[in-house]
Formats: sequence, C-alpha cells, structure tokens
Amino acid sequence: MNSKALIPAAAALMLAACSTTSKSGMIEDSTMGEAIRTTFAAQVIDPDPQYEFLDPPTSGEHAAQAVARYRTDKVKKPERVSSTQSVGN
Repeated sequence: MNSKALIPAAAALMLAACSTTSKSGMIEDSTMGEAIRTTFAAQVIDPDPQYEFLDPPTSGEHAAQAVARYRTDKVKKPERVSSTQSVGN
C-alpha cells in the first residue's frame, strides 16, 4: 500500500475514535455549550431593573471636603479590612 494513502486513512480512524456519537450519528453531550450559555447569561443586562431606592444617599458637603483634602494632599487613609481569618494555637 502506498504511504501517501495510509496517512489520510490513519487520520480518519483517529478522528472516528474521538467522536462520541450515538446510533443516530448525533453527538450526545448534555453539557455541550454550557460554558457559552452561562457566560452569555451573565452578560445580559436586565432591561427593566427594579431598585428599592432610586437615589443613593449622598452628601455634597462630604464630597467637597474630600476634594479639598485631595487638593492639599491630606487624604484620609482607608481603614484596613482583612478578608481572611487565621486559625492558630
């Protein structure tokens, strides 16, 4: 047998071994495309969002004070928050 004819035949056999088809010839994988559907759903924006409060509480005076501190380089250091717990003896 010619070696040039053997390569496509071997490739076809390898591809056939990798397929997961049923008797109907269709791929049966219930999770196929699940990652794409989940990512798509996570990116969909609610076209009619319902908020409990329409306007968040704000204070113009506090914002003005923060801008003044920023301009004079006297910004308040943020409070350190630990997001982990250590367990020790």
